[in-house]
Parts: sequence; structure tokens; C-alpha cells
Amino acid sequence: SDEQVKIITDPYQSSGGIKYRPITEEADYVTISHQHTDHNYTDDIRGNPVIIMGSGLHQKEHFTFKGIESFHDDKRGRLRGENTIFCFNVDDINICHLGDLGHLLSQDKIEEIGKVDVLLIPVGGTYTIDANQATDLCKNINPKVIIPMHFKTPKLDFPISGVKPFILGKENVKELNSSEIEITKEQLPVDTEIIVLKPAL
Repeated sequence: SDEQVKIITDPYQSSGGIKYRPITEEADYVTISHQHTDHNYTDDIRGNPVIIMGSGLHQKEHFTFKGIESFHDDKRGRLRGENTIFCFNVDDINICHLGDLGHLLSQDKIEEIGKVDVLLIPVGGTYTIDANQATDLCKNINPKVIIPMHFKTPKLDFPISGVKPFILGKENVKELNSSEIEITKEQLPVDTEIIVLKPAL
């Protein structure tokens, strides 16, 4: 943020099928969508961050985080449990992180999410929504910027798809050779852009 406040979403434990290096960044806040160690591991994070979990409004010093109840599968959580979608505003930009969402959302849920400028959405399937479901959901949420996540890379030993099925045939796709991007309110695109980031670690 402009105030140099840092948020980390769904930090992983570097072990097993995850070959990325540990997350040793300093953070002020950490959001956790669900209690699996590839999304809730805070032991390596520095800075004594405030941990945000669960549905409802979490009003903190710098931000208000809105947690929206959802599920990690399409069986109302019977397979993989609950998932929390987090919405928050940073520097007048509305951000929505869908976590490990495993199903399409009702119109009521989409209205609860509200206006989204930047959407972080899983696209790899198997444990989450797949490329086709993610495409449908993006149309319904209608963000300015889409950042796909939870897809297969050489450092992930999970049976999920890569990012290609999601971006295939779509317009305004930017595949960056960088793991960082700076977005300001003034720079938000008129037409929706998909930005594929390079894994950082």
C-alpha cells in the first residue's frame, strides 16, 4: 500500500508437493482462507502480523477485511471443508481473493462481494474451480484486473492444470516475466486484463 502496509494471502508451507522456498517476508496482515498447510502456514513470516480468518467484517487499523463464507469443493464442504473469500480495499482499489474456491457462486454471493477491481482467482481445477468455471465467474464478477492463481508450475507436484487452459483464446492477456506488479487506481484498465505473474520463490 501507499503506507507501506503489507498483506500476505494464504501462505504455504514449503514441503511435500510444494517446492517453492519458504515465505520469509515481513507482513502486517495475513489472510487465511482455510486450514490446510498450503494456505495457512505463518511460522516463517516475520513481523508479528495480524491473522485474519473466517467470515464477517474484520475491522483493523489500516483496512477492513470482509470474509465471505464459501466452500473448498462443490459438495458444500463435505470433501474439503469451508473456504473464506476475502475482500478488502487498498489505496482505493477493491481486491478480492477467492482462496481455494471449489464451486461457482450464487448471485447473492456475487452481490455480497460487490465491486471488484483486482480479482485473484484459482484456475487449476481438481481442488478448486477449473479454467471454464473460473472464466464464467470472471464474467459474473467483472473485475478490471484478473490474476490467476493455484495452477500447475514446475515447482508444484499436484494433479492440477497449468494456466494455459484459462488464458487460451482470451484477449488482453499479459504474461509477465516478473512476480511483482504495481497497480494504481488511475492505471486500472477500461477493458478487463488478465495478468499472469511469474512465481516469486
